[in-house]
Amino acid sequence: MTLDALRARFAPTRGYLNAATCGLPVAGTVAALVDGVERWSRAEHDLADYDAAVAASRAAFARIVGVPTSDVAVAAQTAALVGMVATSLPAGAEVLTVEGDFTSVTYPFLVRTDLRVRAVPLAELAHRIGPSTDVVAFSLVQSYDGAIADTDAVVEAARRVGALTVADLTQAAGWLPVDATRFDVTVTSAYKWLCAPRGVTFLTAGPQARDRLRPVHANWYAGADVWSSVYGHDLRLADDSRRFDLSPAWLCWLGATPALEAFADELAGPVPDAVRGHDVALADALRAGLDLEPAGSAIVSLPDPDGSGGARLARAGLRAAARGGCARLSFHVRNDDDDVAAAVEALRG
Repeated sequence: MTLDALRARFAPTRGYLNAATCGLPVAGTVAALVDGVERWSRAEHDLADYDAAVAASRAAFARIVGVPTSDVAVAAQTAALVGMVATSLPAGAEVLTVEGDFTSVTYPFLVRTDLRVRAVPLAELAHRIGPSTDVVAFSLVQSYDGAIADTDAVVEAARRVGALTVADLTQAAGWLPVDATRFDVTVTSAYKWLCAPRGVTFLTAGPQARDRLRPVHANWYAGADVWSSVYGHDLRLADDSRRFDLSPAWLCWLGATPALEAFADELAGPVPDAVRGHDVALADALRAGLDLEPAGSAIVSLPDPDGSGGARLARAGLRAAARGGCARLSFHVRNDDDDVAAAVEALRG
C-alpha cells in the first residue's frame, strides 16, 4: 500500500485537526460496524467472527509495532493495563514518571500509596534514572504538546540499572514508526492515530517482562483455550501475553481490523516513514505560518488561556482540541495543505 492508497480509504473531510483526540474511521471500519450491528439485530451474529476479528487485529498491531503476535494482549483501556503493571510492583518500588503526562499513565501508580512515585520533566527523564529506579513509565509522545521522548537515552539508562520501561504509545503508533521490542512493556489505545473504534487497546510484553507482571485481570478470555476456560477453578492461562487479555468489547474489534490492517500495510511496508513525513510536514507548515520553529511532531500545541484561538478555529469550521490552556491541533493522513492554510488564517485573524 502507498500513502495515497491509505488516504483513499478515508472519507473526504475538511478541517478535522483532532486525530490526537479521536481518529476518523476508514471506510472498511464503517462498513464492518454497520454490518455487525445489522447482523446482531437479526440474531445472525456469530461469536467466531468476533474472535477472528480480535485475532486479526492483534496480528495487525503486532506488525505495526514490530513484535511477535504472541507478545500482544488486548484490552479496552490503557489505564487498566498500566494498573496491572502497578499492581505487579512490590511495596517501596520507585516509579519515575513525566511531569504533566497523561493521567492514565500516572494515576495507576499514584493510587498505590506504598510506591515511591517521582515526576520529572520529559527532557530530564533519562538523566534522572538512577540505581533506585525500578520502573520508568512515560508516554512516547506527550498528549499535551506532542513532545517526543528520547527513546535511545531512556532505554539505555533504564537498562543500566535494570529498571522496567513502560511506554504509552497511544499518541505515537499510527504516525511515528515504533519498535515496541525496545521497551519492556507498551500500552496503546488505538482509537486515535490508528483510527480504530474506542475500546480497542493493546499491551506488548516479551517473555522476560511477562514474568514480572501479575495477570490481576485473569478471566476466561486469557485462558490457554478461550472457550474451555469459561467455568471452574482449574487455572489454565495462556503461556504468552494473551494471559493478560481482557474480555473484548466485540463490536469494536469488528471495526478495528480494517483500520489496523490498513496501517499495518503502510507502516510495515517499504516506506514506513511516509505517514510521519506527511503528518509532520503539515504540522511544521502550520508552525512556520505562525512564525514558530519546526518541532518534528504531528501535534501542535499553542498557548490559548482565554480560548480565543480555539474559538477562531471553530468559527472557521476547523475541529481542534482545548487542552491545558492550549489549543491543540493534530495532523494526520486525511489532512492536506488546505487544512494548514485555513488554520493559519484562522489563528492569525
